[in-house]
Amino acid sequence: MKSLLVSLWNEDGGQDLIEYTLLMAFVALASAALFIGAGGSIQGIWSVTNTQLAAANSSAS
Repeated sequence: MKSLLVSLWNEDGGQDLIEYTLLMAFVALASAALFIGAGGSIQGIWSVTNTQLAAANSSAS
């Protein structure tokens, strides 16, 4: 039993997998934060575009 615990403690085969998983999670969270921040800007652009199209439609009529 002791040798099993010692071998599990000293084994580092899965260390790379954990590191890459943590790196991928960080990239995903950073991307989500950027997309949420950009959402307000995109909403503003669509609002201005909608207002201009409505004004052009009413002046064309």
